[in-house]
Amino acid sequence: MSEEELVTVLYGPYESCGLVQHRTYRLQGIQAALTARGYMHMIQETHEWNRVELLFRGRIVFTCDIRELEFGGDGQLDPLCKEAVLAVDEAF
Repeated sequence: MSEEELVTVLYGPYESCGLVQHRTYRLQGIQAALTARGYMHMIQETHEWNRVELLFRGRIVFTCDIRELEFGGDGQLDPLCKEAVLAVDEAF
């Protein structure tokens, strides 16, 4: 895949246990689902609170609230992970 085929996972900070920080625990499912589908990806912090966006081919193809993603896991049981990968598939 060329760099054009790279999916960038943009994620913002969210509050947990009284602290607002960038955390990647809830991104594990999306990362696993993208890898399983054969997509190369990278993660990048943003300043947008509670947000996850997938950037593919120069445009945002998927967005959701990071707090709605399952904590950890492989993404197979998380409907948002399936929706995210489908959005990338449809961007072709």
